[in-house]
Amino acid sequence: MRIVVDTNIFLGACLGAGPASAVIAACLHGQATPLMGNALFNEYEDVLARTELFSQSRLNYEERSELLDIFLSVCEWTRIYYGWRPNLPDEGDNHLIELAVAGNAKYIVTRNIRDVSRMELNFPNLVVLTPEAFLKDLQL
Repeated sequence: MRIVVDTNIFLGACLGAGPASAVIAACLHGQATPLMGNALFNEYEDVLARTELFSQSRLNYEERSELLDIFLSVCEWTRIYYGWRPNLPDEGDNHLIELAVAGNAKYIVTRNIRDVSRMELNFPNLVVLTPEAFLKDLQL
């Protein structure tokens, strides 16, 4: 199954060993295929470069970069040919929906459920889930 993994999930995986880490592990073990696009990739790189976010991280910068490289190796690169503009409350999150639609993803996994699920356009086959709900769906 194809999924979009929001940046906050990757950040959570770098910071601790909770559900966010299990989502990344599920992707690395082939239980889900994460989609990656230009905007999401740039967001991942931007977040990884913010040292202040990682003062309590279990991983140093090199380890975080290596984890991203390994994660990217299992991602399916997806081109977005059409900007749907779902009009999310945070305009910066629209790319998540566009990536999911372009790649025919089943889920967007995020901690930002409130904003990402409030789109003006309806995509009935796309579900926005927390990491816990996603893992429950995978039965992990």
